[in-house]
Amino acid sequence: MTIKILFVLDKSKSNSKGLAPLKCRITYMGERKPFATGIFINPQNWDNKQQKAKPPNYENETINTQLSLIKNKINQAFLFLQVNEEEFDVEDVFLQYKGNPPKKNKTILQLFQEHNDRIEKLIGKGYSIATLWKFKQAKELLKDFIKYSFNKGDYHFKDLDLKFIQDYEFFLKAEKSLALATTNKMIQRFRKIVKVALSEDILHKEPFTNYKVKHIKKEITYLTEEELAKLEEYQFKAEKLQMVKDMFVFCCYTGLAYSEMVNLEKSHIIKGFDGNEWINMMRGKTQHLLTIPLLTRSKRIIDKYDYVDEKRVLPKLSNQKFNVYLKEIADIVGINKRLTHHLARRTFATTVLLFNDVPMEIVSQLLGHSKITITQQHYAKVVQKKVSEQMFRLNEKLK
Repeated sequence: MTIKILFVLDKSKSNSKGLAPLKCRITYMGERKPFATGIFINPQNWDNKQQKAKPPNYENETINTQLSLIKNKINQAFLFLQVNEEEFDVEDVFLQYKGNPPKKNKTILQLFQEHNDRIEKLIGKGYSIATLWKFKQAKELLKDFIKYSFNKGDYHFKDLDLKFIQDYEFFLKAEKSLALATTNKMIQRFRKIVKVALSEDILHKEPFTNYKVKHIKKEITYLTEEELAKLEEYQFKAEKLQMVKDMFVFCCYTGLAYSEMVNLEKSHIIKGFDGNEWINMMRGKTQHLLTIPLLTRSKRIIDKYDYVDEKRVLPKLSNQKFNVYLKEIADIVGINKRLTHHLARRTFATTVLLFNDVPMEIVSQLLGHSKITITQQHYAKVVQKKVSEQMFRLNEKLK
């Protein structure tokens, strides 16, 4: 039950002055934890056997004093853990030396914040600002629950159990009045933090084992062929309404999500292997490459707004304003459905693709889904309806 502290010279990382960094390596219970000391030394002055800088002079004595302080601080951290902790490892010794709590004492909101800080540093490198905002919102809701239920500013993972999760779910529904779908999303984001805790050995038992997610089955809403035709044919006198209608119809024939539509640039339109024009861009949500062939109806809309921006394909409008205008459009045209931008994406998948016998795997690819099971899960009933229609027609022929 002792630790070994060794200072190691890393000659391979010498700087332009020929000075090499000194690393410290803590060994405990057969596990090693190396870390940088921030000290650089001339390799000729380092005595590895005696673990000190030589010959005696002001500069080397300063280095030796710094090393002695590091060693003493590590020993103090080790002694503290021996007195206060039942179990700990070399990582905990390092954390204590740095002034941080041992892994098992790390709190839920503390780990949640670390997770969000990592996402923030990866914006544009696999994560979007929208994802960061969602996790920040999830952390704040969890913070509110801990304060409401325990009158605490944080909560330890060691006290986390199934009841905590069930009470959190009830809190989101009863106190925050969140819909079931939103509640599930918040629980899902919290579960990701729990998985991080398990992977980092902060938590040793999965508290979600007996937790049952309550799913809601929602009907997929989309525009029928007749409704889409009615919308396309209608010409608005108000320029703004006409513009929003055109952009909505464009997405009905491309399946682009809102962020992809507003970020679509002329450089994303390329000539494909077949000689036709394709949209070629990264999907913001999954970072998967989207390759969508441009249909004639979507090409017409691109040509119509070609003059608006040298770089952008379509005019720019906030998602909120876009959906407000869509509500007005639905009232004027007489479409008795709640028009949102996402409805255009569903219309593309159903009315434009599936109802025209495009196979599910191609629909999945064009939508940019990471797995075909996601597409099947959302559009299985639509496929059943298509089968029913085909069988009805067959039955009529066979009468």
